[in-house]
Amino acid sequence: MTALTLSTSAAPGLRADAIVIGVAKGAKGPVVAPGAEAVDKAYDGRLAGVLETLGASGGEGEVTKLPAPSGFKTPLVLAVGLGAVPEKDAAYGTEALRKAAGVAARALAGSKKAAFALPLDDAADAGAIGEGALLGAYSFDAYKDNGKDPKAKNGKAPLAEIVLLGGKPRDKAYKAAVERAVAVSEELNRSRDLVNTPPNDLNPESFAAIAQAAAKEHGIKIQVLDDKALTKGGYGGILGVGSGSAATPRLVKLSYTSSKAKKHLAFVGKGITYDSGGISLKPAGHNETMKCDMAGAASVFAAVVAAARLGLEVNVTGWLALAENMPSGSATRPGDVLRMYSGKTVEVLNTDAEGRLVLADALWAASQEKPDAIVDVATLTGAMVLALGNRTFGIMGNDDAFRAALVEAAEEVGEPAWPMPLPEHLRKGMDSATADIANMGERMGGGLVAGLFLREFVGEGITWAHLDIAGPAFNEGGPFGYTPKGGTGTAVRTLVRLAELTAAGDLG
Repeated sequence: MTALTLSTSAAPGLRADAIVIGVAKGAKGPVVAPGAEAVDKAYDGRLAGVLETLGASGGEGEVTKLPAPSGFKTPLVLAVGLGAVPEKDAAYGTEALRKAAGVAARALAGSKKAAFALPLDDAADAGAIGEGALLGAYSFDAYKDNGKDPKAKNGKAPLAEIVLLGGKPRDKAYKAAVERAVAVSEELNRSRDLVNTPPNDLNPESFAAIAQAAAKEHGIKIQVLDDKALTKGGYGGILGVGSGSAATPRLVKLSYTSSKAKKHLAFVGKGITYDSGGISLKPAGHNETMKCDMAGAASVFAAVVAAARLGLEVNVTGWLALAENMPSGSATRPGDVLRMYSGKTVEVLNTDAEGRLVLADALWAASQEKPDAIVDVATLTGAMVLALGNRTFGIMGNDDAFRAALVEAAEEVGEPAWPMPLPEHLRKGMDSATADIANMGERMGGGLVAGLFLREFVGEGITWAHLDIAGPAFNEGGPFGYTPKGGTGTAVRTLVRLAELTAAGDLG
């Protein structure tokens, strides 16, 4: 993992491979951002003009490289675009800093050390820059030859060390911000690793083993229910989805507790380690990225471990509903009826609507502990991707105020989210002549129908929200900001922020 430190060193005297500065988009051309004063001075105050000559505008995500000025111990200056210059007396937003740091870290892959001289007004800025740089430096090379040897031909190891200039190493707030950035980024990157791991190496059993190792390391209590325990307990949804695979399902419960906690949160994650669609087989072209269908469980896992590492004063329980959805002679068929852990029966009309089945069992299990709130996270529906695109996840829930708080928390940490309704008229479409409910309803509004289905399995009186992360969980395009190609770690930071707000008594 890339190292992150604070430094009060002057930019010219610091030995590093590069110094990162910010440049913003002004009305009359690029504007050198605060933090780069020493570099600008070394260019006799003409740095903005030099950057403009090199084609820089200050636009978001833009990277311009130029030789460091005489007297500097770094050979390279990397100017990264911050976007528009803030209005008078306004500071650069933390998300702008986070994105710029991520872009710079990606551009400096292969470097050993970089000094970041971006605008840094307070500890929050330090945390944002550190987090963006650590997330931007992420690389998944486990299955490449150069992953075994970062120095191999054509291989570029991630940026090894990040130094934040202008930070205050002895200031408690700054130290806490950096420690938080490291903990959250490392766990988020762990979730990315899980999503990127091919399904022949990540199945329910191996995922559970990874969770067990992390729980032992961080003092988290863990319980793993295998197929025998699931059968004995009557978890018909998880068993039904996993019945077609040689890899048997698991339900993993992770419990982080604080002696000072006054609230209890439960996070539930969909963990389909590979989704073929089952008997309702996905069409060609829709299978290739289905290793990412466990992204919800990966996010929940990462969030619980991050809460433990941060020592948050709130109890957090994570439920990972793990199964592989495959077609075989033993697989659940369209028309079958499953008896769920709650006792309700579900007519399975489409085996590719499997995520809601494993979540239903886990939601009911979570409800039995009567937490103050439950949040489930899932790559649940293509309908949500059609509605909100590839970078925004939808949030539904049974409490408007809680849903709004989650949207606000997501926005605060830089994860685009949007509140979605649960229209009551769509519930009728899931009526079944055979069972209590069907796992499919009206085609239009399919993402909302899935939310309504899940609501049926939340205990009475429990505040609940559902995050459908099907769009942003896996980035099939090129990297941007601090987001890589492949697994993104979406929702980890939103869940951690929710836990922080709950611990501080700022929610309910």
